[in-house]
Order: sequence, then structure tokens, then C-alpha cells
Amino acid sequence: MLDKFYAQLTGGSSGVAAVVISVALMLIVGFLFTRITKLLRLPNVTGYILAGIVLGPHCLGFVPKTVTGGMGFISDVALAFIAFSAGEYFRLSVLKKNGKKVAVITLLEALIASVLVFVLTYFILRLGLAFSMILAALASATAPASTLMTIRQTKARGHFVDTLLTVVALDDVVSLVAFSVAMSVAMASLGSSVTAGDILLPIAWNIVLIGVGVLLGFLLKFLMKRHSTDNRLIVAVAFLFVICGVGAALEVSPLLGCMTMGMVYINASGDEKLFKQLNYFSPPILLLFFVKSGIEFDLDALFDVHTMVGAVPLIVVGVLYFVVRLGGKYGGAYLGCLITREPKRVRNNLGLALAPQAGVAIGLAAMAARILGGDMGSTLQTIILSSSILYELVGPALAKLSLYLSGSYGPRAEATAAEEAETPPPETVPPVSTEGVSKEVETLEARLLEIERELEKKRYARSPEEAAFMDAADETEGEMTSDYMRRKFKNRR
Repeated sequence: MLDKFYAQLTGGSSGVAAVVISVALMLIVGFLFTRITKLLRLPNVTGYILAGIVLGPHCLGFVPKTVTGGMGFISDVALAFIAFSAGEYFRLSVLKKNGKKVAVITLLEALIASVLVFVLTYFILRLGLAFSMILAALASATAPASTLMTIRQTKARGHFVDTLLTVVALDDVVSLVAFSVAMSVAMASLGSSVTAGDILLPIAWNIVLIGVGVLLGFLLKFLMKRHSTDNRLIVAVAFLFVICGVGAALEVSPLLGCMTMGMVYINASGDEKLFKQLNYFSPPILLLFFVKSGIEFDLDALFDVHTMVGAVPLIVVGVLYFVVRLGGKYGGAYLGCLITREPKRVRNNLGLALAPQAGVAIGLAAMAARILGGDMGSTLQTIILSSSILYELVGPALAKLSLYLSGSYGPRAEATAAEEAETPPPETVPPVSTEGVSKEVETLEARLLEIERELEKKRYARSPEEAAFMDAADETEGEMTSDYMRRKFKNRR
């Protein structure tokens, strides 16, 4: 639609103007679509992908392929930020408490979903070994963003929430290992016979990348002690880019290394502020990544009944993948909870919160499309993108339902908390009149929280610009900061 306009820009300024205007359009339209998804109470990632589809060649065609073709590095960078943030939830205190149980649940929910998708695609639909293995590996991934957003919005807490957060974090580790193995076998099957080295070498490189993540995590802790906010960001982003570069050189995903660096840093330093700062810094990068994914989404191929994968229409493969993966996630989580003797409220509802599939799966699909190329790569990306949109539409609702049914928030929350603490529910305790005291206590606590937050900001900030940055980070993290401070006061009392 704007080919002539972009051709003039490209000819006049070596393509710089075309790239800058395209990026500006992606940012503006992505933001505008989040205003719509916000009204519908959907996650921002849904708006970003829809914005990309609208801007892409199958709708308005406002962003040319020459621009998106040179933005391949955005996928690795965006996934590095996602993985580092996920590392924050690998706290040793939680893993020591529930590590074995959560490991069993995670392995079963991830692997059963993968196995069911592989049986569907390879044995029933007969779509080929390489295609089936990669799609099955991608089926194991779960997107943490939607689930985390729902937990924050509902202020849910308790054993179910702790289990869910750890499962979602570990889930990406399983999917990354599965993806590395699947890509190795797929590439070997497309060329020559599969050897042990073809499978073990990528795993060995991932172990090397984990070692780099451990080293940089401790080095990051050492360097963060006496640096201002801008320098902290420079060092942290530089380290993430180092892992991305090493991963690209070794032709493996940088996610495990970035996740390891985040895990080592949070356990070694206990510093949550750096994660807050990066979360405040990263939205434009994540927006560009998801909008770019939407632009590359082959909308015509998905709904064209003549577009085939083997002998099966593409849209049929996409729908079956959506249903089978969802069933595998729920069934695997249920079986894992049954084996580990989790309470019924966890067993029946955990699988519902594992539906979303966006960030990691889309990034891995983009990586697979880049490596495989051709029709197989674009078909994989189309299936993952289309299913991700559906999962992001239904995922938050299912996650909210699971939190409600498990008693993590709402009318059942008090009874659940009492049961977990092995104390009688509040209804069995004789009521005590605190009408005259409660308002004063709430007012005092609110004031103390406000004072403590201001003191922390003044102690931490070393310049007015830094204080302003921390104010913005606090607004972004709103509820989490309040919950953290409230727990702090409870511990002091």
C-alpha cells in the first residue's frame, strides 16, 4: 500500500527513514491497540499481536518486509528480557520447600502436552518427523506474563499461587531443553541420519550458556553495589546482550543463560529493584517483538482451505493443536498433582492456569522459522501465532477462574488460608468487636507504608532523575510494591 512512499524514503536516505517511520508506526499502533484490549480486560500482548496483523501485508501493509526482515535480532533481545525476569521466581527458599513436587508436576504437564501433540501430528495427521517434533516441543511452553498479570490484578496468594508461579518458571526450562533436542533431530532428519552428537551437542552448548549465566549473575551482583540507575541498566543490558551474542554464535537459544543469570542474581543479592527497572525499561522492546510477530503472521494461509500441511488443511492443524495442547496441559498437571498428593483445590485447577502460550513459544517459533526457512518454518510460525492469539484470549479468563476455584482470592480465600495454616476458619472463632480500632489501624498502616516507601527511595536514589525513574517503576509495579511493603511491616511486628 505504501510501497512507493517507502521506496522514495529508501532511495533518499539509505533506508534509515523507512526503518524509523516503520518502528514509530509499530510503537504507536501497538499502544493504541492496548487501549482496546484494556477495555476488554485482555493482556497487552494480545493487542500487540493484533496491531501487527493490522499493520502487516495481509491488512493495511503499512510496514514493508524489507524493514521486518532486518529486525531478526529483536526476537533474541526481547526473549532475553523475558527470561531474565522469569529468573526472579527461582528463589531457593521456595524451591527447597516445594522443589521435588513442583519438578514432578512441571515435567508431566509439559511432556504430556508435547507427547499428545506429537502423536497427533506424526501418527494421526502424518505431517513428518521434523515438523511434528518441533511443534510438539513448542507445545510444552507456557507464557508467564498473562498468569502473573492475573495474579497481580486479583491479589491472589497462598500455596496454589506459589505452586503455579514455580511451575510456570520451570516450564520454560523444560521447553527450552525439549526445543533444543527437537531442532537437532529435525535438522538431522532433513539432512542425513541422526547421531548422538546431533542431539547432545546443543544440550552441551546450553550447559555452557548456563555456566555463562551463573558467572554473569555473580558478576552483576558485584557491580550493582555502587552504581546509579542508568549505569545499573547499562551493565544489566550489556550482560544480557553478551548471552544473546554467545547463544547466536553457538546457534542455541539464549533463554536458559538469561534465566540462570536472573536466578543467580536474585538469590545472591535479594535485589528486586533491578528487575523492576528492567520491567519498566523493556516494554517498547517487547512491543516491537510481538508487533513484528503479528506482521509476519500469515493470515491468508491460515484461513485458506487450500493451504495444506501435508494432506491436512493448515487451519485444521491449528485448531487440533490448540485443543490437544490444552488437554495435555490440564491432564499432565492433574496427574502430577495426584502423584505428589497435592490438595484437591490445586489438583483440579492448576491446569487451567497453564493455557497461555505467547512470549517464549513465539520466540522459539521465530527462531525455528529462521533456521528451517521455507514453507515449514512459516507454517510453524503461523500455527504458533494463531494459537497464541486464541490462548491469550481465553488464558487470562481460565487463570482467573483457577485462582477463584482454588480459593486463592474471593470469598473462599480466608477459609483456604486458615486450612493451609492448620487453624480453624474465621467463622469458628467468636467475633471480636474492633469497629472503633480498625479504621485507625488502616490509616496508620497506610501512612507508615507511605513513609517507608519515601525513605527507601531517598536512600536508594542518588539524583532527582533517579528518584523520578524509581517513581515510574513503582507505578508500573504498583500492587507488588504495596504487597512487599505490607509483608515487611508484618514481619517487623
